[in-house]
Amino acid sequence: LDADYRSFFALLKKGNREAKPPKYKSKKYFTTMFYNQSRFKLKDGYVFLSHKYNKTPLKFKISDKFKFNKVYQVSVFKKDDKFYISITYNRQVKDYVDNNKYQAFDLGVIKHTAVNLNAKFIELKNSRPDKYWQKKIQSIQSRRDHCKKGSRKYNILNNNLKFMKKKSANQIKDFQHKLSRKIIDNTKANTIIVGDLSIKDMSKKKKGKSNHKGTRGLNRAIQNTGTLGRFVRFLTYKAELIGKRVIEINERDTFQKVLCVW
Repeated sequence: LDADYRSFFALLKKGNREAKPPKYKSKKYFTTMFYNQSRFKLKDGYVFLSHKYNKTPLKFKISDKFKFNKVYQVSVFKKDDKFYISITYNRQVKDYVDNNKYQAFDLGVIKHTAVNLNAKFIELKNSRPDKYWQKKIQSIQSRRDHCKKGSRKYNILNNNLKFMKKKSANQIKDFQHKLSRKIIDNTKANTIIVGDLSIKDMSKKKKGKSNHKGTRGLNRAIQNTGTLGRFVRFLTYKAELIGKRVIEINERDTFQKVLCVW
């Protein structure tokens, strides 16, 4: 709750008039539980939490593929009616070295365009599983909304709707992980530049232009998935691990005026 209010006041301080205070959460809502260094321990491939459930010690097996140097925090959270353990730990990264090579990316919903100092362009097409799932989601949602809430048919359709939304989101996320890894591993540049353009600005209707079907589709993709910002975060942390750096620049209005010389 404290974190929610801090986020709310931070948005107000930045001048965001659309910011709203946290809503009431019912007793069915599971609050994420955080354990600092004095409330857990790691031993023999297990993480032990400080409290017990019905006198049963809470311990969880950690996969052998994970190796932790120093763990700062362990948290327990609930997602899709399942409980998960999240471990925050320190991982060493390589120092950044400027090799005087730069790669710039213009990120888009349909494709990403890259250019380097040698004026070499490359286009990377975005996978759009959300377009495949959107019609199915709308159909199921329409059928569900005509059912009595809480009825057997309503619950079946509602579960199908959740599954489709989760499937779409996971497919987009998986593609972004693979694409960001491919970009980081294959570019020779140690400095990658991307545009820091607000999602709200991208989805605004431009003055004097009609909001046609294609624009509405792009707006839905931008607003409902938030994939561009997440893709930049994937690039950033993967670059830092191998000694590279991602720099975000404000590209607002950078292509509004073009000087023509005849």
